[in-house]
Amino acid sequence: MSRTTELFSEAFTIPAATAGIELNLRHRRPQGQTRFDASRTIMMMHGATYSSGSLFDTPLEGASFIDWLAAAGFDVWALDVRGYGASTRPAAMLAPAADNAPAVGTEIAVSDLSCAIEYVLQRQGLTQLNIIGMSWGGSVTGSYTSRHPDKVRRLGLIAPQWLTSGRAPLDPGGELGAWRIIEVNAMEKRWLSGAPQHKRATLIPPGGFAAWKAQTLSEEPDEALRRQDMMRASNGPVQDTRDYWTVDRPFYDPAAITVPLLLLHGEWDVDVPVSLAQAWFLRATGAPWKRWIEIGEATHMMVLEKNRVQVYQALSDFFLSDLSH
Repeated sequence: MSRTTELFSEAFTIPAATAGIELNLRHRRPQGQTRFDASRTIMMMHGATYSSGSLFDTPLEGASFIDWLAAAGFDVWALDVRGYGASTRPAAMLAPAADNAPAVGTEIAVSDLSCAIEYVLQRQGLTQLNIIGMSWGGSVTGSYTSRHPDKVRRLGLIAPQWLTSGRAPLDPGGELGAWRIIEVNAMEKRWLSGAPQHKRATLIPPGGFAAWKAQTLSEEPDEALRRQDMMRASNGPVQDTRDYWTVDRPFYDPAAITVPLLLLHGEWDVDVPVSLAQAWFLRATGAPWKRWIEIGEATHMMVLEKNRVQVYQALSDFFLSDLSH
């Protein structure tokens, strides 16, 4: 990546398939770029708790994940599905949590992703693009890709969900309302918990947690929660772990993905242990070719850690490679 590359940046909303719901899209590319092709166009999809801005656009040591990809020559789009980031909060997320069922499940997110991809393909005059999905975003993008292989050139997944036994790490337990409260300060301890004690102090770049916290809290619309360093997260993805992933019922079948695949996984990921990553990879039998890259000294949040550029570079190489095997 060239630190001197001048970038064009914009953010705006587009309509979802549901009346009254607007979806936020971040867009970044090299300044002056006028020609676009599928190999250099990327849609990014966030996980179950934090938005695309939080995960992909927190600047660390001068650049965010989106910045890095754009400076490398990609036309980058990052979606917030409803209930996340700057997208519309469904009514259920503005009412008391107990008044409604878990909000924004995976199927709704697939619909929102479809709207965003259709918008980008039409605007850029393309028939395909590349996708990056992280964690729950792997379920959303994996499901979308299995249904619309003609619109996806290549799929890069960062620690996607897969079948597990017992309660999922995402699940707080108990009765689930529409949403749950996330104490952002508590995330640091959870984030670092998978790393050996003597490696924790240097895992997140200097000032990185504070930058991530500021970015994450800036998107919480409730001022009272922001002042307490708290935010709301939808419980639809949590309910889906109970209805699918922890009862041996895949939400989608990785074998139904028929485009080239890259699986990225971190050595210290306690949310998606290596056994789950391996099981997912072995199930993905429909891809014409696939790769699995294990990132050493990395957790589930590796896109914001010291070895994050290994993740960025691996995805860049995957999308630009002309190898077929």
